Amino acid sequence: MTQALITFFEGLGVPKAAEQIKFLFSPGTIPFAIWETLYAPLLAALFAYIIGLPLGVILVTGTKSGIRPLPGWLMKALNTVINLLRSVPFLILMVMLFPLSRLILGTTIGTTATIVPLTIAAAPYVARLVESSLLEMDRGVIEAAQAMGCSYLQIVTKVMMPECLPSLINGATNATITILSYGAMSGAIGGGGLGAISLNRGHGRNQIVVLYVSVILLVILVQIIQSIGTALALKLDKRVDYSEIKRRRKK
Repeated sequence: MTQALITFFEGLGVPKAAEQIKFLFSPGTIPFAIWETLYAPLLAALFAYIIGLPLGVILVTGTKSGIRPLPGWLMKALNTVINLLRSVPFLILMVMLFPLSRLILGTTIGTTATIVPLTIAAAPYVARLVESSLLEMDRGVIEAAQAMGCSYLQIVTKVMMPECLPSLINGATNATITILSYGAMSGAIGGGGLGAISLNRGHGRNQIVVLYVSVILLVILVQIIQSIGTALALKLDKRVDYSEIKRRRKK
């Protein structure tokens, strides 16, 4: 198969086709690159939700009309910090956070080192996604829960979260894909994975086959994540008859 691909690309006039194909098919190259591509972004997505989910809840419940209003100056400061972090381009933010990565992880180079900047870049984005999902909820449901004497935590965990779960899952899917794209960009300044291969070897050495194979694999990963997230959101959405959707697809 390797020789057939080499012959095919050489026939198309692709320079250094043999070197590129041998690199791609060398033991562990693609599997390890896919692992690195998923490892840091998925961990960063987890940490971003640990930070961003409570922030998103506070952005909704802490307003004047929320179930637990907070001081106006505190809400304004929180919104300002979130907006500032969201406005900084990821590559610039990553460079700015090198000292923090070195402090926490002891290094600023490699896939693991990107977890810190990925988390800090994604947490404000997650907070806004959570805020947007919770704001879609019918206010009457919350008022009914308050009338029944539910506490703040009960309203958040047993009313708001379950009611908004499909929207929250869609938001988590979008956040994961965004973090994955950030992780691919980190290959420009020391990160690993398919992003590093496509930028450093594909683009940097003008290896077209490596570049396009890396990009295609990234697209496939995004499609897999999107499909899983969409299917899960549909399955948990009470407004959608999931069995009916599957029946129609079989037709």
